[in-house]
Amino acid sequence: MPKITETKREERRQQILDAALRCFSRDGFHATTTADIVRESGLSQGALYLYFATKDDIVVALADDRHQGEVFLNALAKSEQDPVAGLMLLVELYGKTLGDARRADMRRVGIQGWAEALRSPRILGSVVEGFSTVRAAIVELIERGQRSGQIRPEVEPDAAARAMIAVFQGLVLQLAWGEDLDLAACGRMIRSMIRNSLLTDAALALNPA
Repeated sequence: MPKITETKREERRQQILDAALRCFSRDGFHATTTADIVRESGLSQGALYLYFATKDDIVVALADDRHQGEVFLNALAKSEQDPVAGLMLLVELYGKTLGDARRADMRRVGIQGWAEALRSPRILGSVVEGFSTVRAAIVELIERGQRSGQIRPEVEPDAAARAMIAVFQGLVLQLAWGEDLDLAACGRMIRSMIRNSLLTDAALALNPA
């Protein structure tokens, strides 16, 4: 039997993940069986087990793939020479992910992953790793802003980063509930919160609303 190419292997892996994402979003993690995922993917049961031994493996893989995209967003923000501009860019980039209807399934499954993290140390590790990467990017930008005199010295970088992430996670949850959110208005409010809570008077003068 001829060996499949690495490209084909990755295509099949992604085919399984895409099918699992649809199943988990539609029916929930616990109600979805591996047989459901196999039917959704159009592959065989044996093909699935070549890539993933358990549903937890699939949940972790979905989280890891999402985190890879977030790493790219974080890197774009951190590449800004002006740390305040970097923070605002981070708000804009993550805001765009909230407004992307194509990511609705990923948001729903991500919330389920938060719940699964309470029972599975492995899933918890994956969720916390993604959270920590975003938190580290925000902390770095805030610390740079403090060194440049743009962000108030009394601001505690880790606490500020956690609060900003909590706002984003809350919006993710509200979207998954089907709430009719004005994301543009939410974005303006978050930027206003950053300006009023973090920036020094000198930075405010240089960055008018």
